[in-house]
Amino acid sequence: MAQVEATTERIIAADAEAVFDALADYKDVRGKVLPGHFSEYEVREGGDGEGTLVHWKLQATSKRVRDCLLEVTEPTDGQLVEKDRNSSMVTTWTVTPAGEGRSKAVVSTVWNGAGGIGGFFEKTFAPKGLGRIYDELLQNLAAEVEK
Repeated sequence: MAQVEATTERIIAADAEAVFDALADYKDVRGKVLPGHFSEYEVREGGDGEGTLVHWKLQATSKRVRDCLLEVTEPTDGQLVEKDRNSSMVTTWTVTPAGEGRSKAVVSTVWNGAGGIGGFFEKTFAPKGLGRIYDELLQNLAAEVEK
């Protein structure tokens, strides 16, 4: 099994603290900025950063749906980590200042991919597909915080 990684970033015209706070707000903001690939969104514990337990289904392709139950931690300032209890998937969100009134948001997801030929195709195509999904999410997040 090879590790698969998808990373996407965006410069957002808002302070890093505001972007991070919106991203960590699973109760009110996160559900609003998720693109259509996400369904069955439910906050099961917490709702604001560290200690949150959130569920959703991620439909990456017409045939590939992941049932995710994510534990959220904040290991460092400006960083959220979502570890899926149902798989090896870990998503790390990092928000840093990028000049006056601007921030850089980076999302990186890693998981243990399949073996064999299926693993080859997963490692080749999954990062691009997930990158498009996260790019849309970051676009929605930017629209939310740049109001």
